[in-house]
Order: sequence, then C-alpha cells, then structure tokens
Amino acid sequence: MNATLNQSQQMPTTTTRSSSRISVASAKAKGRKLQQWVRNYLQQHLKGVEDDDITSTPGGVNGPDIGLSPLARRLFPWTVECKARSSFAVYAALEQAETNMMKATKPVAILKGDRKRPLALMYADDFMELTVCPTKKKTKK
Repeated sequence: MNATLNQSQQMPTTTTRSSSRISVASAKAKGRKLQQWVRNYLQQHLKGVEDDDITSTPGGVNGPDIGLSPLARRLFPWTVECKARSSFAVYAALEQAETNMMKATKPVAILKGDRKRPLALMYADDFMELTVCPTKKKTKK
C-alpha cells in the first residue's frame, strides 16, 4: 500500500480460497467494507466537507455506491462504483504494468472491450492521491 496512508486509511484487503465460494452475506460485507473505506478516505481528505456530505449507499439501492452532496461533488466530480471480489481478470493487466514499471512512475492499465470506451485502471490509493490530494508531491516524469 501507499506509505502515506495510515493504518485506518489503508484499502481493505480480503483473502478467499479459490476453491470455495463465500456466502451472500459475506460478499455483501466485503462490498460494504470497500464502500466505507472510500467514504472515510474522502471525508478525511476533502477540505470543507462534513461527514454527511459523503455517504456509503446501502446495498440494493440504485445509484452510485458513494453519495455526494453538491459541495462534495464540486470537489470530487466522480461517480464511484465499488466492486469487491476475490479476483478480476483486470488485475493481470495492472500487475504487468507494475512488472514493467519504470523508475518514478505509477502503474496504470488501459483496457478496452469490443465497442466500449477504453478504461484506465489504477490502484485506488493512487487515484485518491491524484484527485483528492493533488497538492501532494507529484511523481516526476
């Protein structure tokens, strides 16, 4: 994890055995934990927001996973969807970017499906640092 995050700010991690499936309740708890991590990070790092400006949407409710007040939306103009699963095929692409990473850079993978817009995939703490804390020391190119 990013060394600038303290223990309470670090992205939740989960481990599951690939040969077993987790219960629906456990799967929902994993998603909820990730949403709460994003909410807590934004609440702590966006200047001038109150706790109720950024909320974690309960499971089963339509809309973004992270609710933003108009003030929070002006400071963080992103719609967040959280997915917590044991594996995604996309991790291989990001791991390859890490393997090939050059000095003083951060990994990013660009993915594109048929007839779909390309996606940029990066680690959440890098994204948060880039968007929420842009005044921090930036990586030199």
